[in-house]
Amino acid sequence: MAGLLIPNQAVLIQTLGLQEAKLSSEIENIVTTNHDLYLSFGDFSHKIDHCTKEVLSYEKALWYGYEQIIQKGRLFSTPFFEELVSIIVEGSTGLRKISSTSLKNGQGETVYTPPVGEAVLREKLDNVIRFIYEEKELDPLIKLALLHYQFEAIHPFHDGNGRTGRIINILYLLHEELLQLTILYLSKYIIENKKEYYTYLRDVTLHCNWEGQGKRIKKYPLKFV
Repeated sequence: MAGLLIPNQAVLIQTLGLQEAKLSSEIENIVTTNHDLYLSFGDFSHKIDHCTKEVLSYEKALWYGYEQIIQKGRLFSTPFFEELVSIIVEGSTGLRKISSTSLKNGQGETVYTPPVGEAVLREKLDNVIRFIYEEKELDPLIKLALLHYQFEAIHPFHDGNGRTGRIINILYLLHEELLQLTILYLSKYIIENKKEYYTYLRDVTLHCNWEGQGKRIKKYPLKFV
């Protein structure tokens, strides 16, 4: 709401949008500096390195999503998610088609194996999309948490899943009119609490622990991974 009070909202949107893009990418170990980011964004004949280019692609994908979902009234869909990730990583081949993949921790240990097979991935994404539009009883913020977990657990793409998922978070909140500007400066908090963030995601997968502190939820509105 405070953003609506300033005369030129574009200044705030672009500045915080770039910072969110920078930090959202940093979560995935794609690191650039503010110096390189703002020089490249301003197009001052600055040579753009690979990491800075990916951060700018994230910002571009966010604005593309805003245009499609909010301004044009397009629906969330698997093709839309594929379009987002193709902008973020510039050349994505769409949903994972390899037989298997796994997520590893810093020690190289496998901590999670996502669903396998393109048909399975499409089925699970379709389930997420139905949940967005058909589930009317849950509070939108609760729905957001469920959606975020489910998308990251499906892990539908070879690369860019975390960044795509965080853009979907912003677009969903805008769609539900819980945000009025494309500003959700959340990635700084995730970076500062990165270990806990991944621990809680994994605890849902392993123990259906949605609330933390040893609590368990046994009934789900989603057909979970």
